[in-house]
Amino acid sequence: MSPSIPARIAALRAAMQQHGVAAAIVPSADPHLSEYLPERWQARAWLSGFTGSAGILIVGREHAGLWTDSRYFAQAEQQLAGSGIALMKLRVPHTPEHLDWLAAQLHRDEVLAVAGDSVSLAGLRAMEGKLAEHGVRVRSDLDLPGAIWHDRPALPHARIVEHPIAWACTPRADKLARLRNALRKHGATHHLLSSLDDIAWLTNLRGSDVECNPVFLAHLLVAVDGKATLFAERGKFDDALVARLAADGIVLAPYAGITGALAELGKADTLLFDPARVVCAISNAIAAEVGRIEAANPSTAFKAVKSPAELDRVREVMRRDGAALAGAFREIEHQLTQGKPLTELDVHRLVHAARAAQPEFVGESFATIAGYQANGALPHYRATQESHSALQAKGLLLIDSGGQYLGGTTDITRVLALGESSAEQRRDATLVLKGMIALSRARFPKGASGPQLDALARAPLWAAGCDYGHGTGHGVGYFLNVHEGPQSIRPPVSGGALVALEPGMISSIEPGLYKPGRHGIRHENLAVVVEADRTEFGDFLAFETLTLCPFDRRALEPGLLAPDERAWLDDYHATVRAALSPLLEGADLAWLERHCAPL
Repeated sequence: MSPSIPARIAALRAAMQQHGVAAAIVPSADPHLSEYLPERWQARAWLSGFTGSAGILIVGREHAGLWTDSRYFAQAEQQLAGSGIALMKLRVPHTPEHLDWLAAQLHRDEVLAVAGDSVSLAGLRAMEGKLAEHGVRVRSDLDLPGAIWHDRPALPHARIVEHPIAWACTPRADKLARLRNALRKHGATHHLLSSLDDIAWLTNLRGSDVECNPVFLAHLLVAVDGKATLFAERGKFDDALVARLAADGIVLAPYAGITGALAELGKADTLLFDPARVVCAISNAIAAEVGRIEAANPSTAFKAVKSPAELDRVREVMRRDGAALAGAFREIEHQLTQGKPLTELDVHRLVHAARAAQPEFVGESFATIAGYQANGALPHYRATQESHSALQAKGLLLIDSGGQYLGGTTDITRVLALGESSAEQRRDATLVLKGMIALSRARFPKGASGPQLDALARAPLWAAGCDYGHGTGHGVGYFLNVHEGPQSIRPPVSGGALVALEPGMISSIEPGLYKPGRHGIRHENLAVVVEADRTEFGDFLAFETLTLCPFDRRALEPGLLAPDERAWLDDYHATVRAALSPLLEGADLAWLERHCAPL
């Protein structure tokens, strides 16, 4: 914990008092409601010292709390120690949700402040609706954290580049035409987009304004019968790219110009936008006389379904990624057997170097999680120079990593047995694998959603009295964000939308089991939804596993696998061996052959 955290909280409280504010809420959000944020909008981390990707800070006159989920409980406890900020564990019995806590803490006629560029219109409405019952007023016109953050980082200025059509597969003009057809069906004359991955996908552009996510800061305003205006700084483009964009009907305007452009719309215009994906600081600029259609961004559904050409490139990327990991894992084993000192940081370095040697590699899709023994029990653990573990030739090493390639995005988790493991560790690793197998080979009717399938991965763990606190699967972008929607595989949420899984959607399948202070297990593959068969009951779908990398059988207890599960694992390893063998030689090939041998 930084020694300046209490001082920052005190400064925020002074600003609150100056403006007559009883409490301030600081979400993890930027003006694009991104999951991972440029440094300029990491106000929650700056104020609290908690660096996890998900969390909401609330500061009252006397009490402050940080709400986060089970992935970050251990990390938050450590980073909040001594700050005066209480850890509030989300989805834990007897812990109120943040809006319920606010409703209980605040009194009639008191004011809650939230920066308008950090909360969606839908989120603001939810706050106002909940707190209005208690006579509490919400102000979104005050950025109190920004007022006291005197050395706040500037906007990023990384270059914006074109995703070459050889890998993008579909011209941006075609994507925009498809979008405009959807807008006409809605009866809209204009469409506002603020979500960065939607904008990058539609324009076939990529950037590096957000760590590990190849996106760039921009808003996009699309006229059905006119041009599309991309609000991004001109200095981030070269002249040739600007000309190519203009040829496709896309003109540039300053990043901050989006509110002025919205204010120019009139009563003859009808704007489609997603209130859950646009911050209220932007939506407030829309004049009252402008027609509004509040609906999901059509491009979100479009980009979730990968085209056959994109999937062909993803399959080749998976071969290259699997070959890289085979080399990295072999090197980790070799150095340990040679008695060379290795740490979790070295694992990150070796995995990155192996991927960087592959064709079309651009960067990591997220910061590698290399958790040895007890550190593996922290789902979003990240080794640092100040805090990391040395590896030994015993126990388990969890490695969750991914790459960004021109032809796709990867995300994979494997658990390596570095030497002798315990019966409990092998049992747990096998239970998690049984859950992965159950979901990977599922057949399900067209129209089924992720929440309907989630229990398949948990059933083997439930039968043993175990569970895990995160979702089972998330959508994955195409050389885009490693986490994307609209689909997900997770337990049902009250009032949550059920998004049908469609052929072409890529999802992770990643059940886990975590025992704090002992060990953590997570197995993860990416899979694409494919058509299976048609029966008298309708069309059925299935998953095709895309990830190609062996599981470490030394971390398993084969006797716990049923014959059909053993057959699935042997078939998978045969597929991996056939796909990766042509890319490997020498010691790496020998490692692959050894780890892909039948049980």
